[in-house]
Amino acid sequence: MTSAPSGSFRLTDRAARERAEEQLAPAATRSATSRGRARPEPEDALRTAFERDRDRILHAKAFRRLKHKTQVFLNPEGDHFVTRLTHTLQVTQVARSLARALGLNEPLAEAIALAHDVGHSPFGHIGEEAFDPYVPGGWHHAAQGVRIVEILEDLNLTWEVRDGIRAHSWKIAPPPATREAECVRYADRIGYLSHDALDAARAGVIRTADLPARAVAVFGEPGSQMVGAMIGAVVTGSLSPANAAGAVVMDPEALQAMHELRDFMFARVYASDVAAGQKHLAIGVIRRLVDHHLAHPELIPVSYRDTAADELTQVVDYVSGMTDRFALATHDRLFDADAAARMISLLC
Repeated sequence: MTSAPSGSFRLTDRAARERAEEQLAPAATRSATSRGRARPEPEDALRTAFERDRDRILHAKAFRRLKHKTQVFLNPEGDHFVTRLTHTLQVTQVARSLARALGLNEPLAEAIALAHDVGHSPFGHIGEEAFDPYVPGGWHHAAQGVRIVEILEDLNLTWEVRDGIRAHSWKIAPPPATREAECVRYADRIGYLSHDALDAARAGVIRTADLPARAVAVFGEPGSQMVGAMIGAVVTGSLSPANAAGAVVMDPEALQAMHELRDFMFARVYASDVAAGQKHLAIGVIRRLVDHHLAHPELIPVSYRDTAADELTQVVDYVSGMTDRFALATHDRLFDADAAARMISLLC
C-alpha cells in the first residue's frame, strides 16, 4: 500500500477543534464548557461533544422515521412534496448558515436542528392535537422529542442540545439558553414558511400570486430566493447596533413581513378546508389506535416500551412514534378493512 505523501494531511482532533472554537463570537457556546451529559462519558478523540451529539442523532431510529412523516399534506401525490425529513434537512442547512455567519458554534446548531422534530406524531401538526385529551396540559412534539432522546432511545446528549430540542418552538417557555438554539428557531420558521407555500401551490390550495405582496417584495418568491433573503434578514438584524440584547433576531421590517406571511399561511393553508378534512380523519386514526392499545397494551413492542412509565404514557409513546404509513397500516389491520380503506382513500 502506498502511503500518503508527507505533509498531505493535518490531524484535526478534538483538542484542535476546541481550540478553534476559542475564535468564535463571544456569544457562541463552546463545547469544552458544555454543561455536560446526564451520564458522564470519556471524551471522543476526534469529535467535540456537539459533533458527537450530531452523529448520534443521525443514527437514531426516530430520525430515520421522519422520512415517512407528514409535513403539511397527508399522502400527497408527486415526489416533490416536503416530508418531515426533508424539512429537517432544510432547517439544518439554514441553522448552519446562520450560525456560521454569526460566528456561533455550527455543530451545536446542526445537532439541535437535526433533532428538533424527532418527537413529531404521525400526520404532523394535523395529528398533534389528537393526543391532547390523554396528556395533562396537552401534548407537544418538542417535549416528546426530549423524551425520545433522554429515555426511549437514551442518546445521552449534552444539556445544550436537549435544551434546544425542548425550546425549538416559539411557543415554549422559557426560551432556549443558547444563541445556536435561537438560530434553529428562526431556521424552522424560515424552512416551513418558504417550502410549505410551494407545497400548497402544488396541491392547488393557493396560487403563489396569492401570497402577501409585502412578503414577496421583501423576500422574493418561495424557494431558494425567499430562504436566502430570510437568512440575510436574520444576519442583518442580529448584527445591528440596535440589537442591544445580543440575541439572534430578524431585521424589524423583514420580521413584520414574515409575520404577515405566517398569518396568511395559517389562514389559507394550515386552516384550509383541505387541512380541516385531513385533520378530522387523522385525529380519528390516532385516537382509535391509542384507545385500542390502552385496551391491549401487550401489543406494544418490547423494543419501544418504557417499562418505568405508566401504561398511558407507554401507549402515547408508541402511537406518537409511528410513521404515517405505519399508523394507517396498523389501523387497517386492527379495524374493519373496508372502513379503513375508505378513510385512507380520503387522505389520498
